[in-house]
Amino acid sequence: MKKDLHPANYREVVFKDMSNEETFITRSTIATRETITIDGKEYPLVKLEITSSSHPFFTGKQKLVDTAGRVDKFMSRYGNRGKK
Repeated sequence: MKKDLHPANYREVVFKDMSNEETFITRSTIATRETITIDGKEYPLVKLEITSSSHPFFTGKQKLVDTAGRVDKFMSRYGNRGKK
């Protein structure tokens, strides 16, 4: 193996799905400011709006997750144009 191939800050990080509060631990180099304690150990925390545990493609449920209000904004602008 090549020496110094991986970055120095390659460590365990917690990714948290904010739509269903599910967390999973994996290794990453992502920079974070927040931390979380799981089973007595502190990890860097990355908050995500949607992951494979909440995405309709992976769950099989047709549920719309809209945290930013984009759909409502679109519907208020263009939603009733086809109706007369």
